[in-house]
Amino acid sequence: MKLSYLDLMTTDPSYNLAMEQYVFDCLPRDRMYFMLWQNDNAIIVGKYQNTIAEINEEAVRERGIRVVRRLSGGGAVYHDLGNLNFTFIAGAEDYNVSRQLDVILEAVRSLGIHAEKTGRNDITVDGRKFSGNAFYRTGDGCYHHGTILIRADKENMSRYLNVSKEKLASKGVTSVKSRVANLCEFKPDITLEEVKSALVEAFSR
Repeated sequence: MKLSYLDLMTTDPSYNLAMEQYVFDCLPRDRMYFMLWQNDNAIIVGKYQNTIAEINEEAVRERGIRVVRRLSGGGAVYHDLGNLNFTFIAGAEDYNVSRQLDVILEAVRSLGIHAEKTGRNDITVDGRKFSGNAFYRTGDGCYHHGTILIRADKENMSRYLNVSKEKLASKGVTSVKSRVANLCEFKPDITLEEVKSALVEAFSR
């Protein structure tokens, strides 16, 4: 299988999601594409979500936070420059979620952080999520994208997103901040560039 790596240099959420869809819709299916990208001060909502129910509209309007809808399902996520996003795009015959998640696991473990797959599509350290994943498929094309929290602002995450009390109670936690983690909590000197390098190396392997 051929591999292609794309590093998007903009932090514009509309552009980045449009580029993701362009690669998915228009580029040849003879390879797997791995994309790394960042959005600055944006909320990305799932395909089927009620946006008003998912966000703190007053705070989002006050701070000028961009709100963009993606093709995949799943929950709303807040993006800032402390968060790194990834996308795997492939034809159905080369698409393998378990192997793709292993790329994230291997990269983070290579930096000395013991990451684990939990539940259906989360990656955690010590039971706290640093990477959530979502998926999309149509025809013979598939993509899998997700977040990697490195130094994200969890205060803003709590401020801008509405998370139901039922969901928090079912996870046995009292806030978004307590159930998610930044990788810098486990490796204080971690940098964005070393995470990107580890991911590209793991993808190549």
